[in-house]
Amino acid sequence: MGRPSQIGPDGQLIVPRIYIETYGCQMNVSDSELMLGVLGREGYVRTEDPATADVLLLNTCAVRDHAEQRVLGRMGELKRFKRPGDVLGVVGCMAQRLGPKLLERVPQVDLVIGPDGYRGLPELIARARAGDRAADVTFRDWEHYEDVPADRPAGASAFVTVQRGCDYRCTFCVVPMTRGPERSRKLEDVVGEVSRLAAAGTSEVTLLGQTVNSYHDGTHDFADLLRATGAVPGIRRVRFTSPYPTDFTDRVLAAMAETAAVCEHVHLPVQSGSARVLKRMLRRYTRERYLEVVDALRAAVPGIALTTDLIVGFPGETEEEFAETLSLVESVAFDDAYTFRYSVRDGTPAVKLRDHVADDVAGERLERLIALVRAVARRRNMALVGTAHEVLVEGRAKRGGLLQARTRTNKVALVGGPDEWIGTYRRVQFTGTTGSTFTAWPVEQELALWA
Repeated sequence: MGRPSQIGPDGQLIVPRIYIETYGCQMNVSDSELMLGVLGREGYVRTEDPATADVLLLNTCAVRDHAEQRVLGRMGELKRFKRPGDVLGVVGCMAQRLGPKLLERVPQVDLVIGPDGYRGLPELIARARAGDRAADVTFRDWEHYEDVPADRPAGASAFVTVQRGCDYRCTFCVVPMTRGPERSRKLEDVVGEVSRLAAAGTSEVTLLGQTVNSYHDGTHDFADLLRATGAVPGIRRVRFTSPYPTDFTDRVLAAMAETAAVCEHVHLPVQSGSARVLKRMLRRYTRERYLEVVDALRAAVPGIALTTDLIVGFPGETEEEFAETLSLVESVAFDDAYTFRYSVRDGTPAVKLRDHVADDVAGERLERLIALVRAVARRRNMALVGTAHEVLVEGRAKRGGLLQARTRTNKVALVGGPDEWIGTYRRVQFTGTTGSTFTAWPVEQELALWA
C-alpha cells in the first residue's frame, strides 16, 4: 500500500499524524510500539496532541470492567477532536472482546482491531476514511510481527514480547478470549531483537508474556531464553513478566541463579491465599504448592524481591478464605502487591458461579488487604534503609526536582543528580523510605559506574 502522505494546496507535503492512548499492561505498551512501527512504514508520524491527529487509536484493556468503562468515557471525549476524514479506532483486548458490537454501541468509532490484526491497520484506516467502518478480530496463531520494527522511545530500557496468548483457562480471566492461544517466538528472533536494542544503547530488557516462563519455541524453553538474552553484549539487566507459579522448573531456577543479568525480582501472581478459592479460580496450584515455589525462588536467588497480584471478593469467598489471603501476605512477606476487587467478565466461566460477594463486603476486604500489604512492604523497606544498591536512572521524578532510579530488585529510589545521569547506572545508599519508595544519596566513589 502506498504512503498516505499528500501534497497540500501550498505544495507542502502533508504528513499524516497518529495519536495512540495505551491502557492496561506492559504487553499493550509493547503493542502500541508495534502499531507505530506498522504505521510508520506508511508515512505516519506520532503526535502527543489528539487535536492535531488524523487517526486516533485507543489501545485497550479488558481485564476489569472499570478499565472498559474508562475507555468508553474517553471515546466520548476524543470524538470532539474528529474532523471530516479523521478516524477514531479501538484496538487491543477490549476491541477483541466486543468486536463488531463496539461499532454498534459507539457510532463515532470507525474501526475495531484485535491484537492479531495490527498488520492490517493501514488498509483498515484507508477503508474507514472511505466510510467503510470495519472490525478485524481474527486470531492468527502465526502472528508475531517479526518483520515490523517497533517504534520505541530511545532509552536504556525496553519491553520485548516473547510470547502471545494464554492456554491457562482461569475462570476469572478474559485473556484467553482476547489474546488467543499461547504461542512463542523463536529464540533466535528474540535474541536478534535484543541484540539490535543493545546496539542502539538499551541495557535493560523486560521479556513479556501472559505466562512468560511457560515459553517454548519447540526447541528452546524459558531457561534457554534467559541465558541467551542475558549473554547479549551490552545487556546488563534482564527482567520478565508475568510468570506462572508452577512453571518455574529446576532448569529455569538454575538459569536465574547462574545468569548475572537476570534481576533479583519476580512478580509472582497468586490471586488468593485460599486453596478452595484457587480451585474455583482453576489455578493450577494450591496454597502449599505456591509457598514451595516461593521457597525455591528464595533458595535459588538469595535476596530476591517478590511481588504479586491478589483478588478479593471472588464468588463464594468466605471471611475464613479471605483470612487465608491475609495470612499468606504475612507468611510470604511480599515486597508489594497489586490488589483488585473481583470484576465480572462476560464469557468467563466465573460468571456461572453462585454466591457472589456483596460489593460493600468486597470493598471492606480490599481496604484491609491494602493496609496489610502496605504495612508488610513498609516493614521490609525500612530494613533496607542504610544499604547500598546499583540503580538505573530512569528519568526525572514527577515532583521534587529529583531523579527516579530503580534497583535490580525493582525498588524505586529518588536521588539528586544531573540529567546526564538518565540512562546510566549509579551506586546509591538508601537514606529513607516513605514505605513504598526510597530517598537515596550517591556513593561518591562509584558515580561513574557504567556512565
